[in-house]
Amino acid sequence: MSSPRRVASSGLLLLPSTLTILALCSGLSAVKFALENNLGAALAMIGVAAVLDSLDGRLARMLDATTKIGAELDSLSDAISFGVAPALVLYVTLLDGTNAGWIVALVYAVSIVLRLARFNTLLDDDTAPAYTSEFFTGVPAPAGALIALAPIAAYLQWGDGWWSSFYFVAAWTIASAALIVSRVPTLAMKSFSVPRRMAALLLIGVALTAAALITYPFVLLIVLVVAYLAHIPFAVRSKRWVAARPEVWDSKPAERRAERRAIRRAPDRVRPDNSMARLGLRRPR
Repeated sequence: MSSPRRVASSGLLLLPSTLTILALCSGLSAVKFALENNLGAALAMIGVAAVLDSLDGRLARMLDATTKIGAELDSLSDAISFGVAPALVLYVTLLDGTNAGWIVALVYAVSIVLRLARFNTLLDDDTAPAYTSEFFTGVPAPAGALIALAPIAAYLQWGDGWWSSFYFVAAWTIASAALIVSRVPTLAMKSFSVPRRMAALLLIGVALTAAALITYPFVLLIVLVVAYLAHIPFAVRSKRWVAARPEVWDSKPAERRAERRAIRRAPDRVRPDNSMARLGLRRPR
């Protein structure tokens, strides 16, 4: 007879997969709400799926419960929750259910599947430097889904406008698909760390985000999408900086950021005096 402790341990090991299944159900429920013209609930379901997706992997690593079947289940869940479901939500709403809209929805869904396939392939690459795990290649599936659905949030907040027109939504969805399958680096959550002196500001930010989620949820989604898109140039520059300096590849992200700040705060390496010296001139005394 198995001991209670072993049964409890087995239950904990199933918890990450349980969250993955819940994320899958949440993503599919978004389609149901969209068909019922409840777009707010549809967006909320995709958001819940994104939160659950960010938790299941972390929980699996914390519990040392990472398995091959769990990884496959996670990929299949992501393909449906962030690929198929958002494509259908867009198709039955702002893409007007037209043939052209269906093509756009297909392009988006395929981009998510291709991105997930590439992600799984890169996981098996043991030759990549350690720092590459701090960056995603392209926009991750959850973020890509929320970016693609931003026009629906704008429509719910401000009604009809250029942001809800077929041509803008189609172009926005195709652009989201391009970012998803691109090789543009984006920062992974594991690369973020908050200094202790900034803890109070972080808590204030969390409180403001919670207040915005309750009062202006659609505006909050748009702001988060804009902020995420704005971080991409920083991520590109950060990866280039690290890639050009093999000596910092094994350093922690916080240590590398401290070194970059120190370099920026240091006096300019090229000064008028240095320019004069290169020309063989001396500064008059």
